[in-house]
Amino acid sequence: MASKAAVTTKISCYHCGEPYLNGKINLDTKQFCCEGCKMVYQIINENGLCEYYNLNQNPGFNNRIPVRPDKFSFLDDESIAARLITFKDEKQVHATFYLPQMHCSSCLYLLENLHRLEPGVISCKVNFTRREADIIFSTNESSVRKVAEALTSVGYEPWISMSDLKEKRPGISKKMIYQLGIAGFCFGNVMLMSFPEYLGIDASETGLRSMFRWTNFALAIPVFLYSALPFYESSWKSLKHKFLNIDAPIALAIIITFVRSAVEVISGTGGGYFDSMTGIVFFMLAGRILQDKTYRQLSFERDYTSYFPVAVSVMKEGKEVPTVLPTLKPGDTILIHNEELIPADGILSRGKAFIDYSFVTGESIPVAKEVGELVYAGGRQTGGNIEILTVKEVAQSYLTKLWNKDTFRENEEPKPTSFVHLLSRYFTFIVFGIALATGIYWQVNNPSHLWPAVTAIFIIACPCALLLSNTFTNGNILQILGRNRLYLRNAETIENIAKVSHIVFDKTGTLTQSTEQDIAYEGEPLDERQLEMVAALAGSSSHPLSRTLFKNLGITSDLEILHFKETRGAGLEAMIGEDIIRIGSPAFLGGDIENEAGTRVGVSINNKIYGYYKYSNHYRTDIDLLLQQLQKTHRLSVISGDNAAEHENLRRLLGNDARLLFKQQPEDKLNYIRNLQRTGEKVMMIGDGLNDAGALKQSDAGVAVAEQTNNFTPSSDAIIGAESLPRLHAFIKICRANRNIVIASFILSIVYNLIGLYFAVQGTLSPLIAAILMPSSSLSILLISFGGSNWLARWMRL
Repeated sequence: MASKAAVTTKISCYHCGEPYLNGKINLDTKQFCCEGCKMVYQIINENGLCEYYNLNQNPGFNNRIPVRPDKFSFLDDESIAARLITFKDEKQVHATFYLPQMHCSSCLYLLENLHRLEPGVISCKVNFTRREADIIFSTNESSVRKVAEALTSVGYEPWISMSDLKEKRPGISKKMIYQLGIAGFCFGNVMLMSFPEYLGIDASETGLRSMFRWTNFALAIPVFLYSALPFYESSWKSLKHKFLNIDAPIALAIIITFVRSAVEVISGTGGGYFDSMTGIVFFMLAGRILQDKTYRQLSFERDYTSYFPVAVSVMKEGKEVPTVLPTLKPGDTILIHNEELIPADGILSRGKAFIDYSFVTGESIPVAKEVGELVYAGGRQTGGNIEILTVKEVAQSYLTKLWNKDTFRENEEPKPTSFVHLLSRYFTFIVFGIALATGIYWQVNNPSHLWPAVTAIFIIACPCALLLSNTFTNGNILQILGRNRLYLRNAETIENIAKVSHIVFDKTGTLTQSTEQDIAYEGEPLDERQLEMVAALAGSSSHPLSRTLFKNLGITSDLEILHFKETRGAGLEAMIGEDIIRIGSPAFLGGDIENEAGTRVGVSINNKIYGYYKYSNHYRTDIDLLLQQLQKTHRLSVISGDNAAEHENLRRLLGNDARLLFKQQPEDKLNYIRNLQRTGEKVMMIGDGLNDAGALKQSDAGVAVAEQTNNFTPSSDAIIGAESLPRLHAFIKICRANRNIVIASFILSIVYNLIGLYFAVQGTLSPLIAAILMPSSSLSILLISFGGSNWLARWMRL
């Protein structure tokens, strides 16, 4: 007979109703998803008054999380604090903090009212998408360190990494914003000034028409020389590499349109097509900014400095001295607290270490270390405080060497060209052919029509419609995916995801939750007292397996434990009442050692073995449904650094055709991806740890899984929130639909081009016809791009 221990389930927050995994934050019997919800609930119910009143009347609200006094002492160093400061004068300081914990309306409410809870804080403005808080505080009353401690005390510890010492995170290009603003201003005014041309009003006697034409000429110059620069630069770069991208014919069309229009104005023979030129530049810049807005929110190029903290505590003469990592040297003794990262290789000199190396190796079970043993950088201590004597600098540690291995560098083979550039290339050749035929015809029949006809062809048949449809569709798809917590590096990643034929998963932290484990009891049933004894003994140890067992049993015990003894790597034993109880490995209990994969912890009471608790990985919610969907459309593999204990479960989830590989080193993962690509596969790699970094970079589409998207993840093409992974199948479908939407928009633009070419080849293209066709084409494309992608997203419930 077997009974199963409690497993993780999803419940709703008592305050905001958001679903979350249990075991987070409790207040009596109520469950809360975050400290923000718990605190706001307490404030609201303290006097039964409104949120604003209670925050305002209780500025000293002290029901906060205790913060270790030295936790942010490194921020007393002005050179470090300066990296977080955006403005400073004698009265106030503006600083920006990354707060990956914020996720609901209560978080926003509490943070934006931080000035009512913390003296010295003037205001706090939250950017929810970037998980940032811009905080203004008084120079005399507070400091960067005090603000960081205040944020931590209300449940929002700032994420400050070693990379913050190097450079600021990128923002949207101000230059492109200025270019768009100038193009929009000039386009609107040129359209207004062109009405006499559109309506055929004869204003020559008053000189108004000439004035309007010269005004349009003047307005078009900054657009031509400044706003259109991105298209010139991109075209020149592509031509230097002997490649014709979509910007090249667009730049040519802009130049020809401006030159012809300038000639007409100067010669007094017409008003030109300045409205079409400025409109083209404005709409295409708007599309590019729409794309940039989404994928500039996150940093996709990350290295080990993003993973390491800014500083660590170094023990000097019995005192903790905050020391920035770049100055840490061999021979220093560092103090590592619970859940802190080990930043350099060293020898354990004090305490018991239970180190979680899952991010580096993929192993799901923490490793026990004793005094005198070597520990490597990249692991996270999961027990009490330990001291480590460093033997290598941070830059020479195992983790940094692993990161910088040549095998982790992306293959330099050129990646396939976007289908948009291929379409543009053929389209450009066709346009040149039409222009050549038209030029020959008018040269033979009426040379005076040659210049107007040929230039009109380039004006009306500019592939801007293809670029507009591509940029606006891509931009909207990027925003839709971003709303669903899949953030792509750039628009090309959409195409790469659409082409994927083989998906390779990491196991630990990707398909499974590295912080959760399922436990099933197999053996003779235990009564209530026996279960209480097991819980009491497990709760007395800091070993990760014991803590997991204690948490899953969910039993609070006050039984007295005598003669407690812990045998390293084996088990625990103690006297409870008159009973001798032991829990540990089969060998420790003296039972049969079966050759069974996985981790088992046995229970022995008075030298009788009752049964075993079997540990297994906890798979993410709905991951089974995702794998069932993907099996129908893609080939699947799982490649893991962990042991083969989950082979049976994974085979059941992925089917008989999937390939399962275990105990794989980072180089093995990278080589596996390369071998698949050599057979013609388009590969997506999905992982979360440093041991996946090489494979993520080598794959056609590397997707890093993150519990918090602003926390550290390996360099990748995309970052997906862990809770959004089960919707990957829908994300792939919308990326594939993106191509069809672009092609549909392009076909519609061809219709407008054919109408325009009918007039252009005859040399009779008037400004009115051009003014009608250009905005009509652009608006139609916008409707199809936004309408098609938004309708598809709603249909897929994204």
